[in-house]
Amino acid sequence: MGEDEVKTAGFTYTVLGERKKETNAEDTVAIAKKMADADVALLVFCGGDGTARDVLTAVSMSLPVLGVPTGVKMHSAVFAVNPQAAARVVMRFLYEALPLREADVMDVDEKAFREGRVSAELYGYVLAPYEPHLIQANKLASPMTESELRNQAAIAIYIIENMKPDVIYIIGPGTTTRTIGDLLDAKKTLLGVDLFHNKKLVANDVNEKQILEAIAGKRVQIIVTPIGGQGFIFGRGNQQISPRVIRRVGLDNIIVVATESKLRSVKTLRADTGDPSLDAAFRERRMKVAADYSIEHEMRVE
Repeated sequence: MGEDEVKTAGFTYTVLGERKKETNAEDTVAIAKKMADADVALLVFCGGDGTARDVLTAVSMSLPVLGVPTGVKMHSAVFAVNPQAAARVVMRFLYEALPLREADVMDVDEKAFREGRVSAELYGYVLAPYEPHLIQANKLASPMTESELRNQAAIAIYIIENMKPDVIYIIGPGTTTRTIGDLLDAKKTLLGVDLFHNKKLVANDVNEKQILEAIAGKRVQIIVTPIGGQGFIFGRGNQQISPRVIRRVGLDNIIVVATESKLRSVKTLRADTGDPSLDAAFRERRMKVAADYSIEHEMRVE
């Protein structure tokens, strides 16, 4: 895991363990333990919350840990905001002595999420370099209060009233976006990406290929909501809306929706699409965010 990459980069390296064609969680735990025994300065891993839990199992608080976000779920506070930020954190930690903090390792309860409840469980803490601009916060669930539900409904009504005929709407995951489906009397998935046309659900839980096939030659808009506490509108939980899809739709045809309480937890929007040039294009603009009925805010993207 990683030998070919460090060799290509010209690093001096030591191989721990043996090469395998396929690896699993047990391999991650075993290698992380070997790294701890080898007294490495910083353990850097690529993955999502599941990998973070494996690393927690192996090393606990025995050495500093940093996650490079490459998974689907990244609720834990151990991840850099994107791979480029992870590289900067590593350099600053090694050469500028960044402080360490106890970082939450979280993972979502999939069963509860599919039942409409956002429940992220805390599994423990690891030591992580502290750089608040480059390390993400843990995901904050939206409080399901009456005012929050009313806010979500007001946003959904505003979006529905402004839906254009003969436009395909790619609607991302989340409780706020799901409310749009609820008010259209459609069973929109909570975790998945769904397609709507003329205010009717036309496809559930689609992947990138299905999206590209459905929108070919059509007018299209994307509706997404940022992750609470983190601000990601792309690259966390909605990888089906890929760089190819976003480029096909166009940045001007992206609609961001978020309740006022969520916006209070988000200082800026973020995009980690995996395409550096596309992420840079996002950073050159400010996005309008529908936060209530006919109320929009402008937010910058990092």
